[in-house]
Order: sequence, then structure tokens, then C-alpha cells
Amino acid sequence: MSRSATSEQTHDSQALRNAEQRAENAERRADKLEQRLDALEESQPSQSTPTQPAQSRTERVLERDETSEPLDENEALAALRHEPMMDHLLNALDSGQDIGHYGRLVFAMVAHHFLPEETMLQWLTKDPGTNAEEAAVLLRQVEGRDYNPPRRERILSWQSQQDFPILPNPDDPDCGNVYRNLKFPQKVYDHIQEYQEEKVQAEEHGAEASDSR
Repeated sequence: MSRSATSEQTHDSQALRNAEQRAENAERRADKLEQRLDALEESQPSQSTPTQPAQSRTERVLERDETSEPLDENEALAALRHEPMMDHLLNALDSGQDIGHYGRLVFAMVAHHFLPEETMLQWLTKDPGTNAEEAAVLLRQVEGRDYNPPRRERILSWQSQQDFPILPNPDDPDCGNVYRNLKFPQKVYDHIQEYQEEKVQAEEHGAEASDSR
């Protein structure tokens, strides 16, 4: 092979290595640029998906279930005030009004699922129509008999027997509908289902007894 051919081959080989080196450098720069872009996208919220507003305390309380952490007093009161009737009773008690025997009973039957006993007694004794001993007896009765929260129809019946209006707006079908407006422990719903099943069985048994006569 001539010297000129050898020199040309050496030049071509060097050019090829230079081209390959430039290509590798370009790939490395492209990789670094891509990594920077990925890091930038991760550090900023996506423009295509709007951010969701943070849940309010009341929304978090209403979505809680049996596995959630126990409510603190402020969260419990926020949950109760989601029901217009309970908000009305809390405001009346806070201002020192006498909400009547049935008002105190309804308050206790609903609120004891949310508030600890000590807090319940503090609220009940704001009512000038009762005292600490009577409030404690009422609360023991409600908790001991494991009363379910009353339905709206029962509340309306009790309201007709006293002066203080338990329901601030009795014409509103949602006012006093505690099962619609509040989230109770699962045992309350289980108890209602058990009661309904026993009621159906009793009615069926009564119908069979009547047919056999």
C-alpha cells in the first residue's frame, strides 16, 4: 500500500473516531437536558390537570369511617353543626336558653355519638332548665339504653309537647333529618337494620297467628 493511501486511511479513521465522539457527546447532552426537563415537570403542578381545592374540615369529618382517627372537640362540633337542628340547639344552649326536656333529650341522643361525656355535660348544664345531676342522669339513660338518634317524625311529635322549637324550620324536610345530614358510627346503622328485621319478623308472626284463627 502506498504512503498516500496509508495517510488517507489514517485520516478517515481519525475522522470516524471524531464523528463518533461528537455523537456520544451530543447524546450525553441530550440525556442531561431530558433529565433536567423531567425534574422541572415534577417540581411544578401539571398545567393540564387543575389542582383540586383542599377539603374543608367539615368535608373531612363527614367522609370519615370506622377506621378514621377519633374526632377532636372542634371537629365534632363542626360535624354536629352541619345539621341545622343541632346547630340551632348548640346556639340556644350557648346563649343560656332553656331548650326543654325533649330538646335536651334530642341533643343528648344525637350528640353523644360525637362528643365525650364530660363535654356533653358541659353543654347540657348551660341550660337553665336543668342541673348537673339531672344532666348526668339523662346522659346515663341515653347511653345505657343505647338509643338510636330520633327520626324527624319523632322530633316533631316531641316538639309539639313543649314551648321551645327543637326544629328551627319544621317546614324544611331536611331540617332534623339527622341520618341525612350526619355521619354516625356504623353500629347505629347496624342497630336500625336489626330492629327493622325484628319488626318484619314480628309482623309476619302476627299475620300467621291471625290467619290460624
